[in-house]
Amino acid sequence: MSETTLTALTWLIPAGPLLAFFLILLFLKRNHTASFITAWTGIGVALVFSWIVAGHMLGIYWQDYQNKTDVLEAHPAVIESSIAWLPIGDYYADAPHMLAGEAEAVGHVSTAVPQYNGQWLSMGVVVDPLNTLMLIMVPFTVLMIFIYSVGYHNYGQPLGTKLGTPNHGKEEPLFGRFFAMMSLFAAGMLILVVADNLLLFFIGWEIMGFCSYSLIGFWYARTYDDPNKIPPRYASIKAFMTTRVADVVMLLGIVYYYRVFGTLNFSQTMNGEALLRAAESPAVGLVGLAIITLLLFTGTDGKSAQWPLHVWLPDAMEGPTPVSAVIHAAAMVSAGIFLLLRIFPLIAVSIHSNPTVGIIIGGIGAFTALMAATMALTQSDVKGVLAFSTISQLGFMVAALGVGGFIAATFHLLTHAFFKALLFMGSGSIIHGMEHGAEHVHDHHTDPQNMFNMGGLRQKMPITFITFVIGGFALAGFPFITAGFWSKDEIFVEAFAAGTEGNFMGWVVFITLVLAAFMTAFYTMRQIALTFLGEPRTPLAEHAHESNGFITLPLILLSIPAIAAGFVGIPSNFLGTEYKSVFVNHFHDFAGAIYYEPLAVLLEAGLVSKGITTPDWSWVPISASLIVALGGLFLGWLVYGRQPLKAGEPDPLLRTLGEPLYNFLLNRWYWDSLYDRVLIRPTVFVSEVVVPQIMDKGIIDGLLHLTVRITFAIGGAMAAFERAVFGDGIDWLKDRFLDLAREFRTFQSGKIQEYALLSTVLAWIFAAFILIINFVL
Repeated sequence: MSETTLTALTWLIPAGPLLAFFLILLFLKRNHTASFITAWTGIGVALVFSWIVAGHMLGIYWQDYQNKTDVLEAHPAVIESSIAWLPIGDYYADAPHMLAGEAEAVGHVSTAVPQYNGQWLSMGVVVDPLNTLMLIMVPFTVLMIFIYSVGYHNYGQPLGTKLGTPNHGKEEPLFGRFFAMMSLFAAGMLILVVADNLLLFFIGWEIMGFCSYSLIGFWYARTYDDPNKIPPRYASIKAFMTTRVADVVMLLGIVYYYRVFGTLNFSQTMNGEALLRAAESPAVGLVGLAIITLLLFTGTDGKSAQWPLHVWLPDAMEGPTPVSAVIHAAAMVSAGIFLLLRIFPLIAVSIHSNPTVGIIIGGIGAFTALMAATMALTQSDVKGVLAFSTISQLGFMVAALGVGGFIAATFHLLTHAFFKALLFMGSGSIIHGMEHGAEHVHDHHTDPQNMFNMGGLRQKMPITFITFVIGGFALAGFPFITAGFWSKDEIFVEAFAAGTEGNFMGWVVFITLVLAAFMTAFYTMRQIALTFLGEPRTPLAEHAHESNGFITLPLILLSIPAIAAGFVGIPSNFLGTEYKSVFVNHFHDFAGAIYYEPLAVLLEAGLVSKGITTPDWSWVPISASLIVALGGLFLGWLVYGRQPLKAGEPDPLLRTLGEPLYNFLLNRWYWDSLYDRVLIRPTVFVSEVVVPQIMDKGIIDGLLHLTVRITFAIGGAMAAFERAVFGDGIDWLKDRFLDLAREFRTFQSGKIQEYALLSTVLAWIFAAFILIINFVL
C-alpha cells in the first residue's frame, strides 16, 4: 500500500467515530437501531483503518527482524503528515510595509499573493511503534464495549419511560444520546493516539474529559437513600473538577514546553539532539526540563487517578458499566500513561539529572499502587473493587516509569486494557443478571451490585464466570498463562534491576509493588469467591441468569488477548537462557524502536543512565511474581472460597483486621473526608458565606451604600446652595431692584418744572463737589 494511502487512512482513523457522533446527535438519536449501527460502523471503520496502518508498521518490523536491519530504529515515525494550522506573525504583500488592501487604496494594485513571512503552528498525525500498539488495542476494545452496550441497555425490550435513571429490564430511553457520547469519547482517544504534537494531543485529552463528565452523569436524575453514596450528577462534577485542576497545570507545562523547544511536535522534541540542546541551554538547562516533566506529569496524575488526585475514579462507577469499561481500559486513564510514554526521553533525562523527579514519579506510583490495593480489600461493590484495582494498576505503570521502565510500563498498559475491560464488562453482566433476579422477585431495595448479596452465580451465569475468572487471573498475574503475569513481571524486573544498580527508588518500588501484587491476587480471589462460589445469598442471586449474546460475545473475544497478549513479551533471556537463543521478546524490540536511538545519543552524552536494554536475568523478580500471585490467590481461596459465606455472615476480614482498620480501608483512607474538610467545606464557606455575606453584602454593598449616602449628601448640599444662591438670592436681588425701581418711579412725574429744579439742584451739588476737591488738592 502506498505511503499516500496510509497517510490518508491515518488522518481518517478518528473520523469514523467523530462522524457517528454528529449523525446520531443531529439526526438519529430517536432511532435506537440506527444509533447503535452508526456507532458500530464508525468504530468499525476506525478499527479497519487502524489495523491496516498497524499491519504496515508490524510488517516493517518483521522485515527488520528477518533481515537483521535497523530501519525502524533509524526512522520510527514511518507515517508522518502535518498541515499549517495557526500562523504567528503578519501577512505581507509585495510592498514590505503595505498590506494588499492598503496598496489598492493608494492606487497601487498588487497582483501578488500575500506571502506569510512568520512561523506556523502545525497540526498533524504520526504512526510509530508506540501508538501502533494503541491503534491495535483501542479500537478493538472500544468496539467490544459498543457491542456490549447494546445488550447492557436492554435493546429490544419495552421502552423505558424514566429519563436519567436506570430502567431495569427496559430499553434505555436515552439510547441514542449514549452512543453519540460514546462515539465522541472514542474519537477523542483516537485523536490523542495519532496526534503528532502536544497541542492536538491535549485537544483529544479534553474531549475525553468532557465526555467522561457527560457519561458519568448519564443517569443524572438518579438519587440514593444512603447519604454516603454520591449520585451520578455529583460524581460527574467531582471527576470533571478534579481532572481540571491537573489539566490547568498540564497546560502550563505545554506552554513551557513550546517556549523551550519552539515546537510541540513529538518527533522534533523527543530526540537526542533537541533534548541535548535544551539541557545545554543556559536559559533552560536540566532544571527547566525537570520542571516541564513535573508539570506534564501533573496531567497524568489527574487523568490516571494517581494520589493525591485519585478520588474521582471510584465515584466514576456511577455511570453505566460500558462507561466504566471505556474509562478504565480503552481510554481516559490510559491516556495519562500514554502521555508519559510519549515524553519518556524527557522523563529519563529529568530522572537522571534530578533524582527528586524520579522520587516524585516513582514514589507517587508505588504509593498509589499499594494504597489503592488496600482499599480494594474491603470493598463490597463488584465494580468498586475493580475501580480501586485500576488505580492500583496504573500506579504500577507510573512507578515503572519512575525507575526508567519504559517497555514494562508500555507492556502493562496494553495487557491491562484487555483484561480490565473484560472484568468491567463481566461485572456489568453480573449486575445485569442480578437486576433480572430483582425484577423476577420484585425486590428493588436489595443492592444488586453488592457482592455479599450474590453467591452461586457460577451455575447461573457460566459464560460470565469463565471469562471473569480469566480476567481476574490475568489481573492477579496467574503464572505463565495470563498476560498480566508477563507484564507485571516485567515491571518487577525493571524495579529490581534499578535497585541492584544503586537506585534506591528501585528497591522502594520493587518492595511496594510486590506487596500490592499480593493484595491484588487476594482481593481478586475474594471477588470471585463472593460473587460466584457457594450458594445464592439472596433471592436476586437465586433468580439471576446468563446475559444475552450482545454481552457474552465481547466477553469471550476479550478473553483471548487477556491470555495471549502476554506471550509476545516473554523476556529474551527468560529462565537464564542466552539472549534470544530460545525466546525472542518481539514486544520489547518493537516498542523500544521508537526511542532506541534518542536514548543512545543521550546515554553517550551522559544525560540518561541507560538506553533501551534488557535487564540481566535474575530469579528474584520471577520468584516474587510466582509467590505473590499464587500465594494471594490461595490465601483468598482459604478465606472466602474454601467455605463460602452464608447469607448474613460478616466479612471475615472484619474480624481479622479489626473494625477500626477495616473501616479505615472501607472509607478509602478517609481521603474524601479529609478533602471535604480541608478543601470542599472552606470553598463552600467562602462561596456561600464570605463572598455573598461579607464581601457582597458587607463590603461591596456597604461601599455602594456609602457612595449613595455621600452622593445624596453632596446632592442635598448642592440643592441647598442652589436654593440659597440661585433661588432665594436671585429672588432677593430681584425684589431690591423692584424696590429701587418703585423709588425711582416717583421721580417720573412728567412735570418739566420739577425736572428743571431737580437738574439745577444736582448741578449745584456737582459743582460744589468739584470745588471742594480742588480746594483739598
